[in-house]
Amino acid sequence: MTVPIQIAPDEVFVLNLGPQHPATHGVLRVKLTMDGEYIVKAEPVLGYIHRMHEKMAEAGSFAQFMPNTARMDYLHALAYNHGYVLAVERAAGIEVPERAEYIRVITVELNRISSHLLWWAAFILDLGGFTPLLYAFDDREKILDLLERITGSRLTYCYFRFGGVYNDIDEQFIEGTYEFIKRLRSRMQRMYHDLVTGNIIFRKRLEGIGIISPEQCRKYGATGPVLRGSGIKYDVRKNEPYSVYPEFDFDIPVYHECDSMARYMVRMDEIEQSMRIIEQALDKLPDGPVKAKVPKILKPPAGDYYACVEAARGSFGCRLVCDGGKSAYRLKLRSPTFSNLSLFGEVAEGMLLADALAFMGSLDLVIPEIDR
Repeated sequence: MTVPIQIAPDEVFVLNLGPQHPATHGVLRVKLTMDGEYIVKAEPVLGYIHRMHEKMAEAGSFAQFMPNTARMDYLHALAYNHGYVLAVERAAGIEVPERAEYIRVITVELNRISSHLLWWAAFILDLGGFTPLLYAFDDREKILDLLERITGSRLTYCYFRFGGVYNDIDEQFIEGTYEFIKRLRSRMQRMYHDLVTGNIIFRKRLEGIGIISPEQCRKYGATGPVLRGSGIKYDVRKNEPYSVYPEFDFDIPVYHECDSMARYMVRMDEIEQSMRIIEQALDKLPDGPVKAKVPKILKPPAGDYYACVEAARGSFGCRLVCDGGKSAYRLKLRSPTFSNLSLFGEVAEGMLLADALAFMGSLDLVIPEIDR
């Protein structure tokens, strides 16, 4: 709960939260001006892991930049694969086979679940609960096993290609995915909601904490669960449809409480919706090729192109400017977490430090994706 603070200038002190601090989940530094346990001012400081991704896109070919996408949001790497290939495919006029589109959706949604599971585990660990991490990582390991079989990786995936995907999925992957969904559904209520969501101590740490109004979301450009936890029903998969998402029946979870608990509930409901999408995609999976014939070296015509996808943390956008050459003249990457973090300073003002850490965890920050 935020409170108005009346202080004298000589009573405040500065506390550095990060850049090497477990609660910041990476090399994020937050410069906190404190009055006792209350935050007077919070200033996120970025740049500790900046790697010039956008400049690297200009230096290499379109294909050479593909592995970089997974190094931004490493927890939902396949969504970043997807956003980048969509932008290049639109620029080059490449048609993707239907089976490849279905496989893209299946793998992206599996990766979304694994991202939310890791967030859930780390979030509760930040609040002092260790046991739930073991349950979440047990389930997440099943997803990593499935994706490793077809991508060759367990974290920084580079599976998508311009015009499709690297290779096809097989019956073992399909059956394994069905089994995983059945297993996770059987565990959600008992191991996730009964143990954590309904826990009175957990709820007291989140309810009424970190209130983000819809106006603040619009002002800072917040998207994803942060936006939907503040009552705004916006999801790129529904509002700006891409790939074969219009073929599937799924809901967009929205909560109007605007607090940290609302953002938690959005992500928990999204796990259920991702399972629905995956089941429908597997049931309808068409036959056919998984990759279109594409020139080895792409030279899209000069122009300005844009594509965005719904990643685990919000809308990830790629603005691609081409000049007819074999590399991007300019690639601007729209990071959802950068916008979501930007509102932290305003909302955290007047908040207890312990509450601010719970609030920060509810934003689900991935620092390499902010810095790029």
